[in-house]
Amino acid sequence: MKIFKPKFWSKKNNLISFFLFPFSLFFQLLIILKNSITKKEKFSLKVICIGNIYLGGTGKTPLSLAVVEILKKLNKNAAIIKKNYKKHEDEFKLIESKQVTLFINSSRALAIKEAVINKFDCVVLDDGFQDSSINKNLNIICFNEKQLIGNGMTLPSGPLREPFSSLKKCQIVVINGNTNNEFEKKIKNISNYISIYYSNYLPTNIEQFKDQNLLAFAGTGNPENFFNLLEKNGLKIIKKISFPDHYNYSLNELNELINFSLNNNLKLITTEKDFFRIKHYKLTQIQYLEVKLEIENKACFEKEIIQYL
Repeated sequence: MKIFKPKFWSKKNNLISFFLFPFSLFFQLLIILKNSITKKEKFSLKVICIGNIYLGGTGKTPLSLAVVEILKKLNKNAAIIKKNYKKHEDEFKLIESKQVTLFINSSRALAIKEAVINKFDCVVLDDGFQDSSINKNLNIICFNEKQLIGNGMTLPSGPLREPFSSLKKCQIVVINGNTNNEFEKKIKNISNYISIYYSNYLPTNIEQFKDQNLLAFAGTGNPENFFNLLEKNGLKIIKKISFPDHYNYSLNELNELINFSLNNNLKLITTEKDFFRIKHYKLTQIQYLEVKLEIENKACFEKEIIQYL
């Protein structure tokens, strides 16, 4: 079953969100109650959390990898921690392909304890801002310039996992995209102590797709972000196909895409995350765009991370 984010999540003052608002209040009250009775656990190593409040597609994993790279430059023995969700196997494989140690467990706390046993001195939580059972030394929240906070409402009225005001619990915000002074002001109204940085995806294998007619498909939190990145880098997309986040592609579906591309003289391209979900099929007709996350003012970003280690 394909489930996409509802369009009303991006529209302010709509009737559907208004109707669902009581459910949003109820869910948030449940979360507040849960957090109030949850005991935070401290660890002997440093914990950096890369999280979000907008549901999916904000670039947590690329930023987590970038932070691990920074930590390794600082001679820190760093690993990534992820909660074990079966549908996230694509992200697990992607992280491991970058030669980064990954600890996975149904409990993030148990995964961190495993990292302690294995003599790691720093871990990066790839997601976990909403996990109140873990004491974090640094919280970094991701946004994408295309979605930001949508209609600004919490689930199910909107796309936010918790209210925008929850940013007061973080120290750094990273926005993927261009400078947005208005959004920066909104963040600073929550807390003037939050540092704001910007990031962008730099394709590293773009040349092999130049002067090609492309069929682009993506099963990510926000597939449009992938399509925009391709077009921003001068690639010619003839057809776009969107799937839900962490979509479980069947071999039959993939063969249909291949046949369509062959019949229409198109080259198939997908995201790196999607590729690792389908890699076991060994379909050479499907290639992926490899990207590296670049952080603006990276030297300042690194200095700020050091303060929390």
